[in-house]
Amino acid sequence: MFSDILGIPAHPLFVHAAVVFVPLLALFAIVYAFVPRWRAKTGWLTAGLAVLAPLAALAAKLSGDKFIAARFPTQKPLNVLQHRSFGTATFWWTLALGLAVALLFWVLRRTPQTPWLRTGAQVVVLVLAVVTAYYVVRTGDSGAEAVWGRT
Repeated sequence: MFSDILGIPAHPLFVHAAVVFVPLLALFAIVYAFVPRWRAKTGWLTAGLAVLAPLAALAAKLSGDKFIAARFPTQKPLNVLQHRSFGTATFWWTLALGLAVALLFWVLRRTPQTPWLRTGAQVVVLVLAVVTAYYVVRTGDSGAEAVWGRT
């Protein structure tokens, strides 16, 4: 499943899902956390992205591992290994963000709300969203570098 789809390497296909869903999760997590008037409109979409984005990142990571193994069976280039490292980090940070969004979802829906718990969950979501966005950009940049080189 993670090696090819209809004869096309699966990694470039799965990467597109991660490239879309991971930044959307970061954006919607911040909006959900800090814009109360938009929570009702963005809540379920944010919750869906909290599940979908880590799955997309995992699919991109697993298919990338298969792609590297097939393309470089013995010696793996340093830039490919760096890209793989960023991809692995992107998955873990995206998963952490998804779990933080779930926590924030729970915190904002419970009554009575505890201000320190709400603020703490908001700060965690903000930090994880920024870190996740950083890693998805670094992963994409290092992947483009591995494939196309510097132009």
